[in-house]
Amino acid sequence: MHKIRKALSSMSASLLAIAAGLLAGFIILLISNPANALRGLATILLGGWNNGMKGVGQVLYYATPLIMTGLSVGFAFKTGMFNIGAAGQLMVGGLAAVYVGATWTFLPGAAHWIVALLAGMLAGMAWGMVVGLFKALLNVHEVITSIMLNYIGMYGINYLIKNSHLFDPLKNQTVNVAAGAVLPKAGLDQVFYILKGKYQDASAVNAGILIAVGLAIVIYILLNKTTFGFELKACGYNRHASRYAGISESRAIITSMAIAGGLAGIAGALMYLAPASGMHIHVAEVLAEQGFNGIAVALLGMSNPLGIIFTGLFIAHITVGGSYLQSLRYMKEIIEVIIGLIIYFSAFSLLVRDVIARAGKRRARKTRLLAAREGQDNLSIQKEVDG
Repeated sequence: MHKIRKALSSMSASLLAIAAGLLAGFIILLISNPANALRGLATILLGGWNNGMKGVGQVLYYATPLIMTGLSVGFAFKTGMFNIGAAGQLMVGGLAAVYVGATWTFLPGAAHWIVALLAGMLAGMAWGMVVGLFKALLNVHEVITSIMLNYIGMYGINYLIKNSHLFDPLKNQTVNVAAGAVLPKAGLDQVFYILKGKYQDASAVNAGILIAVGLAIVIYILLNKTTFGFELKACGYNRHASRYAGISESRAIITSMAIAGGLAGIAGALMYLAPASGMHIHVAEVLAEQGFNGIAVALLGMSNPLGIIFTGLFIAHITVGGSYLQSLRYMKEIIEVIIGLIIYFSAFSLLVRDVIARAGKRRARKTRLLAAREGQDNLSIQKEVDG
């Protein structure tokens, strides 16, 4: 019963944050262009459905890296770490996947994209492990290290791309990966498309969404059904008690950040192993927005891997909806403002929920103390009567 109440409380906090963010976004739409504000809000809420089944497929495509970076941030949260470096880990993992995808053409068939995906995961793990090592061995806060590594990774990737055969100078981006390294469609292109006459205009959705959902389920089982996951969470809740129980604090920190980095690395691989959809690593001084939006996904999903699936889909849904706002004479960046507002309100709702929970605990403790005192007074009176 307690778990159900806690889940409902968490869900209500997320829904409140979403409602508050959308309301604030509507006010911004009113200020920007009052005549189209209602239509603009409706367009955002319709999301992918603005373009039928193809639009829904686009939602699934854009949700794939968001679910993975949300899992990365959420997994770290569950183990007591704040992984703000998912953007850098995503880019490092993406470069490793692109390198294998474009260079290792000797790999046969499906082995090519699988190895490229694993390369992205391992590169992300290595980049995340650096944060864990600094935290465990030198007690450097992970927020500082991960922010620095975001930019080190970004500039390092720009340099490596521009000075290698992976660079397409005409488009200022990475080249396409080999055909064998492209993620398979898994039949989803036959479901999410628009039929234009005799031609099928399919969405960019591919097997990546199935991989992301599958990994979310794996992480849920790992955290909640295994001793290994229990140890990582225990260390996050109380490191001193965990150390007393024989759990290695340093190992837990390093392992947690390695897994979080690996999940973000997979996000990068899933993004850039689908070049036909337009996703390439551009040589620019910009971090991947999917890494930072993963923080919103994790906060709204309360770091629950299963909840992150739905919040990732929601953020992708309104992002695709926001892409249609330009037809109503709104700037395309306005949806990023609304997502930012949802992040703000989600953090604020968590603060309010924690304050209310602490106040409830204090009231319950006071009630127990009063009941205990009343019981002691009654016992004293009874002793005097018996005496």
